Amino acid sequence: MNNGKKSKVLLIYTGGTIGMGRNSQTGALEPLDFNHLGESMPELKDVDADIDIYQFTPPIDSSDMNPQNWAQLVHIISSNYPDHDGFVILHGTDTMAYTASALSFMLENLTKPVILTGSQLPMGLLRTDGKENVLTSIEIAGARRLDGTPEVPEVCIYFSQRLIRGNRATKIAADGFNAFDSFNYPHLCEAGVNFSFHRHHILQPDYSKPMIPHYRMDTNVIVFSLFPGIEESIMRHILDHPHLKGIVMRSFGSGNAPHVQWILRLLKEASSRGVIIVNVSQCISGSVEMSRYDTGYQLQQAGVISGHDSTVEAAITKLMYLQARYTDFHMVRIMMSQSIAGEITT
Repeated sequence: MNNGKKSKVLLIYTGGTIGMGRNSQTGALEPLDFNHLGESMPELKDVDADIDIYQFTPPIDSSDMNPQNWAQLVHIISSNYPDHDGFVILHGTDTMAYTASALSFMLENLTKPVILTGSQLPMGLLRTDGKENVLTSIEIAGARRLDGTPEVPEVCIYFSQRLIRGNRATKIAADGFNAFDSFNYPHLCEAGVNFSFHRHHILQPDYSKPMIPHYRMDTNVIVFSLFPGIEESIMRHILDHPHLKGIVMRSFGSGNAPHVQWILRLLKEASSRGVIIVNVSQCISGSVEMSRYDTGYQLQQAGVISGHDSTVEAAITKLMYLQARYTDFHMVRIMMSQSIAGEITT
């Protein structure tokens, strides 16, 4: 039962816009020392949680985020897992959806909240959205139900009053405060005057089993989009690469491709070599249904598998994760078609 004891939250600062403050003497923006976060955010003393801080040194621009950094985050969370009730990751917005998707797979059977957040304006500016995002993320990370279990035991992104499943999120605005949304899955919580958790949409883990961290990702993958006028020689050059193991192919509409035989031939040849080809839509909402039209059916016959309603970010990180975990490409194909962390609707 929840005995009223304060939740303990680990705040992990990786870098990004949110970590910039204004120098009181020069007026210039410079990286904040998050070990002194209380000085720039006195509101933290009123948060009903005990907060520990881990800071990446040096901070990482989100454009430079990579699978090694994801493994570092998994290690930090795993090593601090027994002593904390939740985790908040401060992250640049550009690749936040990729990191959230990757962590949702790498933290198997997650039983505690991992909330990623950031800001569109630096913390040191008057109109920053960073303070609200940080404070609310900490509150959500520490929120528990009457039985003591966390409200949201999964990887999420919180931004501008919206809590979104991490592997369903996409960045939708470069300079608006509503920077992220989820088009194929409902929000997990709306943060207004009160928190409105949508519990029937939130993952429920098996609390009798431990969280299993995974650290390896196989990056021999690529994302490419079909488009009118795509050249055979260029597509062949991509598909024939000897180290290529997985492709996320962004197709038209509900999973369609041009009526061009060489496209089907190249895809079939790659698939027969063990390259996993996952079909996701270029549309921001909706699902791939390759049996709807003849062109989609031909892709299916060529060995292309459906990515259902997956985001590109979730599809590519899931491929990396599964290829690192399984040596049998048949198993990777099977698992790509299943929801393993709530990333697709099947």
